Parts: sequence; structure tokens; C-alpha cells
Amino acid sequence: MIMMIDEQVLQEPYAEIERKMHLLLQTGQMLMESGADTNRIVRDMKRVAAYMGIPKRKIHLHITCTTIMLNISDGDHSYTQFRKCQHHSVNMTVISALIKLSWHALERNYTLDEYEAELMRIRKLRRNYSPLLSVLGAGLACGSFGKLFGCDWAAFFWTMICASSGFWVRSLCNKWGVNPYAGISIAAFVATFLAYLTQFISGSVTPWYPMIACTLFIIPGIPLINAVDDMLNNYIAAGTTRSINTLLIVASMTFGIILAIRIANVADFTTLNVVPDSIYLSHAIFAAIAAAGFSIIFNVPPRLLIMTVIGGIISVCLRNFFAFELGMSQVAGSFIGAVVVGLITMKSTHWLNTSAYVLSIPSVIPLIPGVLLYRLLFAIINIKELDTVALLVAIQNGVTAVLIIISVAVGITIPNLIAQRYLDKTKDEYIEELIEERRQNIERDLF
Repeated sequence: MIMMIDEQVLQEPYAEIERKMHLLLQTGQMLMESGADTNRIVRDMKRVAAYMGIPKRKIHLHITCTTIMLNISDGDHSYTQFRKCQHHSVNMTVISALIKLSWHALERNYTLDEYEAELMRIRKLRRNYSPLLSVLGAGLACGSFGKLFGCDWAAFFWTMICASSGFWVRSLCNKWGVNPYAGISIAAFVATFLAYLTQFISGSVTPWYPMIACTLFIIPGIPLINAVDDMLNNYIAAGTTRSINTLLIVASMTFGIILAIRIANVADFTTLNVVPDSIYLSHAIFAAIAAAGFSIIFNVPPRLLIMTVIGGIISVCLRNFFAFELGMSQVAGSFIGAVVVGLITMKSTHWLNTSAYVLSIPSVIPLIPGVLLYRLLFAIINIKELDTVALLVAIQNGVTAVLIIISVAVGITIPNLIAQRYLDKTKDEYIEELIEERRQNIERDLF
């Protein structure tokens, strides 16, 4: 009898509507605060609503980076609730688990109690990697960026130490409730100042590379990629909010770096050579390590680490082939590398039972143009001392860096955008089949 009542609740859109809306908003909030893009949030919330017996045509969503507004209305009934999203981070395991939950709820006919229990279980999931391993992952990722730029092993070691220290300081700031942008500035300052100090004890022939690579764990790759994805999917409000958040992160990071550079009175070192001897073997190895490091930071499920590592190798080696062998620009090479990774991850989702987003983001992070960003930063700091030629070079570096980042974001978004038009139709048909099957089972039980 209880099971029958539960099934009838899931057939009637407005039965226990407040509880349904609460669970829907909680699902959306967890996705947003774990770093999901808006298109993913909307799709999953509508899928969960379908499981709850609420047709897609009655769902109205307005999403920004900080707020989710849900309205369920059919002309005779109208219910509206809001949910604030305040604690943003990146947690690919939570995103992957919520995607699976939305399908399992439909396929296994969960009751609302079962769905809520699973939602709470996912919320309480511990990270796959210990704090120490996360610190080490950040250090390895930034050290690998240094090797991608051409530093020696001593500089690689010091970059690891400085980046790990900065990441640990940022983690402490988050734990103590420090404003997130202030925490970014503090972490950037600590990492950069320590990197400056290492030149006196490093024993390296490339002593400046730690300063270039030690803060790259802060680069807001995911917020920027999400912003571009939102814009391409016509979620303008969400994309604009994410873009502003990205700019604030960059500004906070820049403030911390500039403060360290000014205190240390560092001269401009950004004209140094940044191409290693081997653009394939060396780059492949350290692209793999960088992708693995960021996968740990992003809490990618351990079973998927090998795929993100392979993705990192593919993206960087393709970028190098098209840029260095065929003479194309770094922008074009990075775009092609990102598109190929996007296509591969789209296909891999069926084999690995996960989202392409979880696989593709860590795979393309090694394409981030850290040196060009630093050259732009130094130009901003010393703009009063630049002549016309130096100013034009600085602007060129900045434009190239921005174009590379945008090309990477667009490159991994386009395959998903194109494929989704077909996949959405197929998934909608499958959802309708599941709902119809549940309705028939209820009718059969009643009679």
C-alpha cells in the first residue's frame, strides 16, 4: 500500500510539490557548486523532474552562477522557489554521481525517500584523494607546466614546493572561511614570493621558471570554459555571471603576484626561451603528469584518471604537431587538440558510464598558455616604462593568450554542442518510454 502511494505521488505533478521542488533545487545546487555547466544543470534537473512526474513543459528555470530559480506552472497552478549557490568548488565525482542518480531514479523507480537518501549520500561523499595527495597533485601539475616551458629538474622541484605551499595556504583560507578572492590573492602571493626566494638556493640554470609556473593551479580554466559553454548554449545570464567570476579570480591572482613581485623588486624575466628540446616525448610525459595533477585537484573518480592522462597527452601532442610541424598558430593548434579530445571523450562516455565534461576538462588544462599570461602581466606592471614596440608585443601576447584559452573552451564545447542535439532527442524518447512503462505498471497493479 505504501509503495502504491509513492508511485501515485510520482505520477501526479503537484503531489508533494514542495518536497519535489526542494529536491530538484538541491540537485541543481550540488551540480552548480561542484562546477557543472548550466546546460548540464538544466538537463539533469529536467530529467529528475520527469522522474517525479513533472512534464518538461511545466518546468521553468533561471540560473546564474549564484542563484537557481525554479518555477513549476501550467496556468492553473504556479509554484516558485529559489536556491542560493555560495560555496563554489570543482568536484567531478559529485557531478558524475548526480548524473547517474538522475538515470537510476528513472530506471529503478526510486521513491522520493530513496532519491533523497541517495542525494544526501552523495552530498556527504568524502573526496577521493587526501589533502596531502591534493597538495602533491597541485605541485606536480605546476612543476609539469614548468617542464613544458623548458625548465630543468631543479626548477621543477622548486616549482613543486612553491605551488604545493600556495595550494595548502589556499586550502587553509577556504577552511577558515576567508573570502575566496582574498584567499586566491594570499595563495598567489605566497607561491610567487617563495618562488622568488628559491633563485638564491635553487642550483638551477633556469631559476626563473618557478615564478612562471607556481601559481598556475589558480588559473580559472573551468569557470572560463563554463562561461563559454553557457554563452554558446544561450544561457547568457549564467555565462555573464561566470565571466565576471573568472575576471575576479584573475584579478585576485594578479594582485597577489604583483604584490610579491613589487616587494621582491623582480626584474622582467619573461623574455627567456620556453621551448624544451623535445616537443613530443618530454611534452607527452609532462602533459600526462599535469592532467593527472589537475584531475586530483578536481576530484575526478580514480577509475577515470587513465583517460584524463591520455587526453592530456593527445591534446598537447596535437597542439605541438600542428603548431611546430605544420607551422599553424598556437591558437589553431590548441583548438584542434581540444576538438579531438572533445570528440574522444564524447565517445568514451558510453564505455565509461560518465559525462564527457568530467573527462575533457582535465585533459585540456595543459594547453593553458602560462608564459604568455605572465608576459602580459609584466607589461601591465611596467606599462609606464614600455616603448611602442614593447607595448605592441605585450598586447600581442595578451591577445594570443586570450585566444588560446577561448579556442580551448570552444574546442571542447563544440563536439558536445553538436552531439547533444541528437542525444537530447534520443534521451527524451528513452525517458518517455520509462515513464510510460511506469504508468502501465501502476495501472496493472490497480486492476
